[in-house]
Amino acid sequence: MASVRSRVIWLYKNLHYLGKEYPKGQEYFHDRLKAAFLKNKDVKDPEQIEMLLARGEYVMKELEALYKLRKYRAMKQRYYADA
Repeated sequence: MASVRSRVIWLYKNLHYLGKEYPKGQEYFHDRLKAAFLKNKDVKDPEQIEMLLARGEYVMKELEALYKLRKYRAMKQRYYADA
């Protein structure tokens, strides 16, 4: 059970870090993140915990993709006048 706990903490910390650049603001993201984790704090079923961890990892990958796309668009605007 300790490994699951460490994975949950790792996921929370990474999502918290990624929320610093969220388009709607850091506080908005952190409030939603905390609410999502608190809502599921009493889950005991290992299968459901794995499902929630997979969803969290998916959200993390989507945020990374969002930030990369934003960076790409900014770079494109700097170097191409017609973009």
